Amino acid sequence: MKRLAFTVLGLIVSCAAFADNRSLLVVSEVIGINAPPAKIWNLVKPFDSVPRWHPAFASAEIVAGRDGKVGAVRALTFKDGPTFTEELLAFNDQAMAFTYDIVESPLPIDRYVSTMSVKPDGRGGSIVTWVGVFSRKNPRDQVPDAENDAALVGLITGAYQAGLQNLKKLME
Repeated sequence: MKRLAFTVLGLIVSCAAFADNRSLLVVSEVIGINAPPAKIWNLVKPFDSVPRWHPAFASAEIVAGRDGKVGAVRALTFKDGPTFTEELLAFNDQAMAFTYDIVESPLPIDRYVSTMSVKPDGRGGSIVTWVGVFSRKNPRDQVPDAENDAALVGLITGAYQAGLQNLKKLME
């Protein structure tokens, strides 16, 4: 687990070093689910499983590498059509955590790195945490409202909450 934490920390520091005038934004969402951690982990750990538990996605396909192996790349397609690609940066089956980044996306975000983890809550249930670090893609000081920092934090927060709420619904 320490190795994964250091990997994520290193990625965050790397992102910050190149952040120019764009703020480094962080979204962290946590949810308690009344289901064993292994059951939740088995649903979310396959890198192409997102459409099985997140309502915004129509499909996911591993287009390079192998599932559960660092370097795997998935193509995710939203239900409304756009597709983007993400790469698996770290995977720890024992710690029930993985980290990935966005390689290419139609979203107005840049330098996106995210970690999802599943932990026991001490009462037979689970705590699922989804944390993302990113910046806006547009480097200008004045950006359209839909591309400003607050809008992007709201976009990612909404995506995380929708996924976690649906995961809870499926698991309980």
